[in-house]
Amino acid sequence: MGVFFLFIVITVSIYTLITFPLDYGVRYWNNPKYWVDNPKAAMPQWVNSFLGGGLLDHQIISTSVPQRSYPSGIYYMKFYEHVFDLKVDQFPTFLTLKLEKLVYYSSRTPTIKLFVTRPDNKTIELYRLVAEAPLPDEHPPYVRYAEEPKRILLSGETQLSYFLSEFLLKEYHVTFEPSEVTKIGYEKVIFGELYEDNFRPLKGKYIFTVLLHTLDSRDQIGKTTIIIGGQIYGFMGTDILGRDLSQGLLFGFPVALLIGFITSVLTTVIGASLGIIGGYIGGRLDDAIQRISDIMNNLPQLPLLIFLTFIFGGKLWVIVTVLVAFGWSTLVIVVRSMILQIKSSSLIEAAISLGASKWRIMAKHIFPQVAPYILSQMIFYTPSAILSEAALSFLGLGDPSIPTWGQILEYGFRNGAVFLGYWWWILPPGLLIVFSAVTFVFIALGLEPVVNPKLKRWR
Repeated sequence: MGVFFLFIVITVSIYTLITFPLDYGVRYWNNPKYWVDNPKAAMPQWVNSFLGGGLLDHQIISTSVPQRSYPSGIYYMKFYEHVFDLKVDQFPTFLTLKLEKLVYYSSRTPTIKLFVTRPDNKTIELYRLVAEAPLPDEHPPYVRYAEEPKRILLSGETQLSYFLSEFLLKEYHVTFEPSEVTKIGYEKVIFGELYEDNFRPLKGKYIFTVLLHTLDSRDQIGKTTIIIGGQIYGFMGTDILGRDLSQGLLFGFPVALLIGFITSVLTTVIGASLGIIGGYIGGRLDDAIQRISDIMNNLPQLPLLIFLTFIFGGKLWVIVTVLVAFGWSTLVIVVRSMILQIKSSSLIEAAISLGASKWRIMAKHIFPQVAPYILSQMIFYTPSAILSEAALSFLGLGDPSIPTWGQILEYGFRNGAVFLGYWWWILPPGLLIVFSAVTFVFIALGLEPVVNPKLKRWR
């Protein structure tokens, strides 16, 4: 079982390292602009299967080519259409228009308008934008929104409240002040129909049309996108920043494996080496090693770990260094006690009589006898290191440049995910921490019969 779990951890880690950049944490995870188009605190998509399909999926609808284009007097009209089908009795959580790479040739700037045609064939103007005028030293073609797309969160646009107020007066003959429309919610007016002083979702196809009104037929928009905020997103949902939690959880696999592997290997190498040397050579060297290990063993590890990471920063190498510095002492004491018994054996005495050096005896005759125990301890140290890093991250002392399971947990608790019912933000990282720890515990338990022959089963 443990080997199978370890195979899963290694496979996922390799996949993550191949598909994710090494600076993923800095470039993407901690970059709010990268997640701005995602819904906030959205549940995983598979939840919809258990709730009868009644939740609205997040949708991003893009087009790069105008569906219609024709002259109108001295102007040219280009229409970029986006079709959205509302199939559930839910309102979108937000509505965003994104424009990329507007190119125009005339000194008179083009106008961009956004309309929506609802399933009841009623059309609403949602937004109107005049592109930035050319600078005095600028020459055609004039390019706008190339480096950074123009994002318009329609849910926060004041002009939309006036458009919707006019729409309600014209179509339903009811008067709503723009401030009242804002309180009701733009999404309810756009995607709903008025019924007994309330708005209920209007199912069907919505056609969002971006109109480019210009003087030159060569003018164009490189890409237009309509983003309709949903209640579900991705395999593991999102946090309050819109970050895809499945990506953060995936990146946590190689980080956990790296921390556990490096810490356990260094800890066992240092502890086993000092234990073998001190136990076999003895004398003042042994006394010095034992006194140092006694001091290190009696120091409170977690408070010191918190203090040192607070002083030197929560960098990954700092955490690994501190874990190694305070983790080797226990192994030294146990290995030394084993060496004291082994060095008086007839095998060691025969090697000495043949003229073997101390280093050869320790490497060729003593180490192979304690190697199974050292290997099992190295595996046992791995989950301890993973849990220690998770504890530090949960306390807000982890490496902020790398997403880890502990950091995802900490950020969720800090933002009230438990009290708000965002279970998809809390349970998966916690379960993965337990899963990684149990993986190495199972492997270590499987090696116990090798370390302790008394546990072998007779067949």
